Amino acid sequence: MEPNENKNQAQNSTNPHKEKKNVDRRVLKTKRAIRNAFAKLMTEKDINDITIIELAETADINRKTFYNYYSGVYQVVEDIERDILASYMELLGGVEFKEYMEAPFELFDRFSQLINMDPEFFGYLLSMNGNINLITRIMNLIKEKTCEVMVAQLSLEQYKADIMIDFVLSGMLSVYQHWLASDQTTPLEEISKLISTMSFSGINGVLVMPGKEGKA
Repeated sequence: MEPNENKNQAQNSTNPHKEKKNVDRRVLKTKRAIRNAFAKLMTEKDINDITIIELAETADINRKTFYNYYSGVYQVVEDIERDILASYMELLGGVEFKEYMEAPFELFDRFSQLINMDPEFFGYLLSMNGNINLITRIMNLIKEKTCEVMVAQLSLEQYKADIMIDFVLSGMLSVYQHWLASDQTTPLEEISKLISTMSFSGINGVLVMPGKEGKA
């Protein structure tokens, strides 16, 4: 056997792994384009008015490619909900709420990391003023999972956990919506620090943050 043939065979023996990795990246890239296109269209019209043709055009793919991944628009919605919840559960994994009561910033910083993974998508998602059902479902899922962990770890009564989570999530959602719609000059990390301080120490906690002492 010629040396070149040996070399080609050696390359081919490793190619399946490389090809699979490339395919996985293409799949992720295409699905991200589809969900971003869907989120963008949801800021402009009702979900019932979104067609596969315009969704494919906005994602810069053809209809056949779309149908390789989804059977219709509502399956995209299900995939978005499932993906966000999975990412959030991964974020929530290993969280010890008793520890975060003393130093809450790390918990809120995890939310920032989630948004920073795809700010374009979350910017569209949190701008769906006329399509709040999707946001409501996602927030309810996040609230439900967070309450389960908090009640188990802190021995809280359910109604207290519900109130705490409602208070923190609604405020946090509003702040992130404003940040994503702004020029984003303030680092998200700084936003998270402010949110964590206000959530656990109230307005007075912000007024006495380091560097604020002595100021009216």
